[in-house]
Amino acid sequence: MNLPFEWRVGWRYTRASRTTRRNGFISFISGVSVLGIALGVAALIIVLSVMNGFQKEVRDRMLSVVAHVELFDARGSALPDWHVLADKARRNPAVVGVAPFLPAQALIARGDDMRGALVRGIVPSEEVAVTPLAASMKDTFARLHSGGWGVIIGIEMARSLGVNEGDMLTVVAPSGQMTPAGVVPRLKQVTVVGIFNAGHYEYDSGLVLMHADDAAKLFRTGGVTGVQLKLKDAQMARSVGNELADSLGPDVIVRDWTRTNRNWFDAVQVEKRMMFIILTLIVAVAAFNLVSTLVMTVTDKRADIAILRTLGASPRSIMAIFMVQGALSGVMGTLGGLGLGLLVAFNLDVIVPFIEHLLGVRFLPGSIYLISQMPSDPQWGDILPIAVISLVLSLAATLYPSWRASRVQPAEALRYE
Repeated sequence: MNLPFEWRVGWRYTRASRTTRRNGFISFISGVSVLGIALGVAALIIVLSVMNGFQKEVRDRMLSVVAHVELFDARGSALPDWHVLADKARRNPAVVGVAPFLPAQALIARGDDMRGALVRGIVPSEEVAVTPLAASMKDTFARLHSGGWGVIIGIEMARSLGVNEGDMLTVVAPSGQMTPAGVVPRLKQVTVVGIFNAGHYEYDSGLVLMHADDAAKLFRTGGVTGVQLKLKDAQMARSVGNELADSLGPDVIVRDWTRTNRNWFDAVQVEKRMMFIILTLIVAVAAFNLVSTLVMTVTDKRADIAILRTLGASPRSIMAIFMVQGALSGVMGTLGGLGLGLLVAFNLDVIVPFIEHLLGVRFLPGSIYLISQMPSDPQWGDILPIAVISLVLSLAATLYPSWRASRVQPAEALRYE
C-alpha cells in the first residue's frame, strides 16, 4: 500500500526512536508517554465499569424487593377498594402486575436488643406478581397467613438478633394506646416463619414482611394503604409514573423507584462524573508528555528536517510528519489502554477475590457498600468517549512541537553540520 510521504517518514521516526541507540533517552521518554496514556485509559475504563456494575447490582437487588411504582391515596387513608385502583392502573399497557401492600415503621425487639425496621404488610398470593423475591420464595411467603402473626425477616437482621425460623420477636408499633395509666406502646409477639437474603444490606437488615391483615390490625390502618405495580421495563418507571399520575388524577399519589431512591442514584452519578473528570486529567498529563518527547525529537532531527526542506518538503509536510509520529504514540497508548482496561474489567470477578484472598482483606464490606462483591459492567457509552478523548488529547499535544519543526530554517540547521 502506497502511504503518503508524511505517513511513511513519521512512522519511520516512530520506529527509529525505539531502535536507535543514540536516541535511547528519547525512546525511554516516548515509552513512558505511551505507557502513561495506556494506564490512564485503562484506569478510566476499569473505574467507570466498576461504578456501572455497582449501580446495576444495587439496582437489581433493590428491585428484587421493592416494586417499580407505588400508588397511595392522597389523603393517606386506607384503600378498602384497592382492586378498583389496581384495575385503573392495569389499563396502562406497561403494567404487568399489581399487589396491595401496607408500609409502616416499627421497632423489632428480641430480649434486650431493639432496632428500627420497615414493616411491609403484603398479600402473599398477590405479591408474587410484583416482586422477584416473593416469586422465588413462594413456599416461604405462603407461610404468612391472616391471623397467624408470622413474619419474614432479612438474613442480616436474623444474624444481629440471633434468631432462626420458629423463634419469637416483639413488634412495637410507633403509636401507643390510651389506658387509665396513660399512653402505653402497642406490642405484638410474632413468629419468624422465614428468612430471606436479597443481597442488599439495607433490606436484609431492616425489612420485615408480614400479612397485610395482621399489619392492618397492628398499625390500625383499617386495611392496605397502597398498591404496588410491576412494569415491563423498570427503566421506564419515571415516564410510566407520570402517565399514571395524569390518568389517575390528583387523588392518587404516584411514586416510582427512581424517586424513592433518588438521592442515592444522584450521588452515584455525581461520583461517576467526578471520577471521569479526575481520571481524564491523568490521561491529559500522560498525553502532554508527548510534548517533551516531540520537542526533543525535533531538536535531534533538525538536520533531517533541513535536508527534507532542501529536497522540496513544505512546512506543512514537516508539521504533518511530527503530528503523525505523536499521533501514532497516542494511538498505541490508547489501544493498549483499551485492551488492558477491558481485560481487567471483564475479569474483575476473578481478579478481586484472588487479591482479597492473597491479602486477607475485604474490599467491600456489605454493611458499608450494600453489596459484598466487586461488580463490573463495561459499557460502550463510556468506552468510546474515553478512546476519543485520549486520541484528541494526544493529537492536541503534537500541535506545538510539530509547528516548531515546520519553522526550522534549513540554513540555520545545517550551519554546524
